Amino acid sequence: MSNSKELLNEKKYNKLIIVLSIVIPIVVAALFGIKIPNVEPLTFLPPIYASINALTAFVLVLAFIAIQKKNVKVHRRLMTFAIVLSVLFLGMYVAYHMTSDSTKFGGEGAVKFFYYFVLLTHILLSIVVIPFVLITYVRGITNNIERHKKIARITFPLWFYVAITGVIVYIMISPYYI
Repeated sequence: MSNSKELLNEKKYNKLIIVLSIVIPIVVAALFGIKIPNVEPLTFLPPIYASINALTAFVLVLAFIAIQKKNVKVHRRLMTFAIVLSVLFLGMYVAYHMTSDSTKFGGEGAVKFFYYFVLLTHILLSIVVIPFVLITYVRGITNNIERHKKIARITFPLWFYVAITGVIVYIMISPYYI
């Protein structure tokens, strides 16, 4: 495939990437502030979505190994699965926060500062990573491999950090769930 055709195919997705990169954080923030009245809190969800974060991190590592071994087919399937897992996480996360009050972290001292550092970087990078994931994925599925590799070197550590820190945040706050 010619380079200009790859760029043309990629450009078809750019508006959608921009829209999703803006809309997803806004919708999540808006829904986070909405509580569904008279509904049982979905308190069973946090360990599930934390497990999804852990599974996402594992799948990302497997996808990295697959591409190192030049197994493009497995890499592509794993990356698609990682995106599906991230969407599942997001749905459960929003559902939990629409039915449950936020849990306050009860730790003190250095652990409190560590927790809030991890939480803040997790939240900020979870927003930042959205366009990176979408652009990287589109460059892969449109066979713009050189540009895909270039941005994947940034996307992988960001996405992996977000997945791992999601698990750390859950582990640190889980003793304080009501």
